[in-house]
Amino acid sequence: MPVAIEQRLPALRSKPSRYGGHTVGVAAEAILIPVGALVASFAIFGVFLALIGADPLAVYVSIYRGSFESWFSWQNTLVRAAPLMLTALCTALPARLGLVVIGGEGALVAGAVATVAAAKAVAGAPSLMVTTLMMLAGMASGALWIGAVGWLRHYRGVNETISSLILNYVAIAVMSQLVVGVMRDLKVLHRPSSWHVGEANMIGLIPGMEVHWGLAFGVLACAVAYILMNHTMFGFAARIIGGNVQAARLAGIAVGRVIVIVCLLAGAAAGLAGAVEIAAVHGRASSSIVVGYGYTGILVAFLARQNPLAVIPVAVLLGGIRASGGLLQRWHDLPDATVLVLQGIIFIMILASEFLYGRLNRLWRGE
Repeated sequence: MPVAIEQRLPALRSKPSRYGGHTVGVAAEAILIPVGALVASFAIFGVFLALIGADPLAVYVSIYRGSFESWFSWQNTLVRAAPLMLTALCTALPARLGLVVIGGEGALVAGAVATVAAAKAVAGAPSLMVTTLMMLAGMASGALWIGAVGWLRHYRGVNETISSLILNYVAIAVMSQLVVGVMRDLKVLHRPSSWHVGEANMIGLIPGMEVHWGLAFGVLACAVAYILMNHTMFGFAARIIGGNVQAARLAGIAVGRVIVIVCLLAGAAAGLAGAVEIAAVHGRASSSIVVGYGYTGILVAFLARQNPLAVIPVAVLLGGIRASGGLLQRWHDLPDATVLVLQGIIFIMILASEFLYGRLNRLWRGE
């Protein structure tokens, strides 16, 4: 990194908010915008519930009870939060470069398929070796899946949002073809499924908890991503690219290489989510792994404002909302997909919040 860029690092890190000048700091802005979006989302959701004859307050209480009231609820929430942390990184890391990548679902599915294939390829080896190779295969497959998106974006000018979205459907289609074809386990009759990776190769639970080790992987991945993107020169180079590509080139940064590496890392995180879903939950690849973790991860990333550390509590919050879907169905006679409506409202509000916040700030300052 050129010396001139290194010397500017402290000044750039202390840059004031683009909305509030010197009156509203970046840290306060990072908290106010998502919190405001959440409050507005729950208010709108309450109106929706009232219109269909449900008691909004009772529904909110049920969401809390299903998510965080008891240790059982917490564990159920954390199981769902684990893959969300990893798929959120698939969107959050490229966003530092100004890229909108929404391919977490496809990378998760690709990672899941590669995990099953790796387990089959080394069947009979010591379980530790098999499990390690399964995790590495899932990460490698996801990395290549999203790395291709970064390569296409930089070297061929293909819009990353469109290409990553299309690759989601490609991954699901490829998996569907494999599990009814060469990878099908004929012993499973109720749905087309791949071979099982073997009980001995499952990663098991964290001691003292009914939560698998995927939670630890997710927290560790978020911590490593935070250090990489906020406390290394590589992360600083990525932020320069996100701010101004031309300035990055003038500073001597290899823009294409940084884009591809970041996308590889993003895909590896989502691929690891797929590997964990196979090795800790399902044991085999089938349509049951396509439950929207990749798409919910996009919401987690935006709500966390692309901060890898903030991804952890936001993933827990969204994981809790997902965990409460069954209670809403049993106690309030609401569809299980009601929580998806809430997630959709949150997504719309978080997208609108920055624009609205900026306009209100400018009006307040008389601009």
